Amino acid sequence: MDRSLTRVMTALLLMLTVVALASPAALAGNVMVTKAFARASPTPNAAAGAAYVSLMNHGEADRLIGARSPASTTVEIHKSEVVDGIMKMIPAAPLDIPMHGALEMKPGGYHLMLMGLNGPLVKDTVIEVILIFEKAGELTVKVPVGGVAAKADTHDHGSAGASGG
Repeated sequence: MDRSLTRVMTALLLMLTVVALASPAALAGNVMVTKAFARASPTPNAAAGAAYVSLMNHGEADRLIGARSPASTTVEIHKSEVVDGIMKMIPAAPLDIPMHGALEMKPGGYHLMLMGLNGPLVKDTVIEVILIFEKAGELTVKVPVGGVAAKADTHDHGSAGASGG
C-alpha cells in the first residue's frame, strides 16, 4: 500500500477512535443517555441529592423502570410538581420513552432522587447511576457532579460514560 494512503488511513482511524472515546453518550439497546449531571450536596450531612439525564430512544418504545447507585441506599424516579401552590416531589416510575422519542430530566421536572446518601455529593467528582430499562436492561452511567444549583448546560457532557447494556 502506498505510504500516503497508509498515513491517511492511520490518521482517519486515529480520528475515529478519539471521537468514539470522547462520546458524550451512553447506550443501552436503543436508548441513548446524554446530559448526565448531579447537583452537589448543600451541606456535608445532606441525606438526599438529585441527578438528571436525558434519554433518546432510537428504536421501539421502552420504559425506565428504576435506578440504583452506589452513592445512595435508594434511587427513586420523581417528578417535581406544584400541587395547591406547593412544590412537591412525586414518585413517577415507570417513565415511558416513546419510539424514536426523548425524555429530558431537568431541575423542576423529572429527576433521579438519591436518598440515603453514603456521603455528600461533591462538586467536580463523578458518581455512578445504574438505570434500569424494561427492554434495554441495565446501563451504568458516569454522572459528573456540578455545583449546588448546576444545570445540564453547565457541564462537560463528555464525562458521561457507560458500561453494561
